[in-house]
Amino acid sequence: MHEKTPTPDPAAPLVVDTRSLPRSPGTFRELRLDVPSLDGLGLDLIGVPKDAELHIELTLTSVTEGVLATGTVTAPVVGECGRCLRPIEDTSVFDIQELYAYPDSATEETTDEDEVMRLQDDLIDLEPPVRDAVMLGLPVNPLCRTDCPGLCPDCGQAWDELPADHRHEKLDPRWAALGNLLGEDRSE
Repeated sequence: MHEKTPTPDPAAPLVVDTRSLPRSPGTFRELRLDVPSLDGLGLDLIGVPKDAELHIELTLTSVTEGVLATGTVTAPVVGECGRCLRPIEDTSVFDIQELYAYPDSATEETTDEDEVMRLQDDLIDLEPPVRDAVMLGLPVNPLCRTDCPGLCPDCGQAWDELPADHRHEKLDPRWAALGNLLGEDRSE
């Protein structure tokens, strides 16, 4: 038998009471939530601002083994481009799909505690799947646009801001000694 996880706080913004959802497979309930962002929703270059609002649209469907939560999280994201370091401000949509097993269901009996979410006193905690959806959906190397050319490796300026004929003259170090032989007065 599995250890019982603590009951989620019903007052928490991402805890949903499922008592109004009949346990007849196929019945569903639409749910829309606007909640404050969770702490730590971000990667090195991009993330959801701390003071942002998450817009969550879910369908809670009663299935034989529990409640299936499917839907989306819409959130503003801010960061910087991984190529040119320009600021990025956008809105992203992240998909959620999570099964919450009923107590004493076959899923409850045949899976480990960390494999499937559980209903606790008819409450489901949406924070773990919301956090997972956002964190796994954020790009590791965000781009301001897909064809961003990045920075010039020699001067560090954005390629977009440089003229088309921009280049840096590089002398082959093997020929540098010949340049020194010419000395200051190259007219000789």
